[in-house]
Amino acid sequence: QVQLVESGGGVVQPGGSLRLSCAASGTILSFFVMGWYRQAPGKSRELVATIIRGGTTNYGDSVKGRFTISSDNAKNTVYLQMTSLKPEDTAVYYCYMAPIVGTGHWGQGTQVTVSS
Repeated sequence: QVQLVESGGGVVQPGGSLRLSCAASGTILSFFVMGWYRQAPGKSRELVATIIRGGTTNYGDSVKGRFTISSDNAKNTVYLQMTSLKPEDTAVYYCYMAPIVGTGHWGQGTQVTVSS
């Protein structure tokens, strides 16, 4: 059983920064891809960023240049540094990790609210 636990969400003013973390625990072999998705009220879940073992990253268009994803493979932890936050970044952010073969895993989500 694998569990992903996110932390670091909260309320921030426009232009501010937050850092999200997601740590995996349980029966873990190794993850091939780690990432972050988000879902705002009334909208579908969308890609924020992913990182593949080895370091290749991919970002959603709306966050390019403002968010940075990183990982610590030894700790099975993925991070999301968010800067220049905008009200439209308000959403529940979900961590995702998947092995090269097999089922991926989702975290429970952490709320990020950008508001003055």
